[in-house]
Amino acid sequence: MRFIWTLLVILALFGCKSSKDEEISQKPVEPDPFKRAKEAAQQGGGIFNLEKKDQGTTVNFGTSNIMWRATLNTLGFLPLINADYNGGIIITDWYSDKLNSKDSIKITIKFLSNELRSDSIQVIAHKKSCISSENCQVALMTENFSREIKDSIISNARILKIEEEKKKK
Repeated sequence: MRFIWTLLVILALFGCKSSKDEEISQKPVEPDPFKRAKEAAQQGGGIFNLEKKDQGTTVNFGTSNIMWRATLNTLGFLPLINADYNGGIIITDWYSDKLNSKDSIKITIKFLSNELRSDSIQVIAHKKSCISSENCQVALMTENFSREIKDSIISNARILKIEEEKKKK
């Protein structure tokens, strides 16, 4: 009986192999992640760096994007943890003013579009209040605070857009 079960398991394992498995195993994989990412981007890969040939739309977050530059200008005093323009996100580190070191804030900016509009970005702000170094509470900040940050970014973006248009003329 044990022999029959072993034979069935072996047959089941060998029966699962397909011709695609051989094709995949023969394809060389680039060991350098930067080269793989560059190749994927050239082939139209990525989240916000997609080029859809059917619709003719391209979304690029980078230094040429006014909303991106305005956000970095506005949040320039905050230390950054992550600034991924291909992913369309900026995350600051916890920041506290020297006057009140028990409270600190952290801001996350998500880019939803590269257009200069108020619904192109989402601002999420958190506040951390610490009684001691081991006893801290984190809470979402009010919507008014996030709206003030968003308005400041959009105002800064408008100024950059006007300056850019003046340079073109």
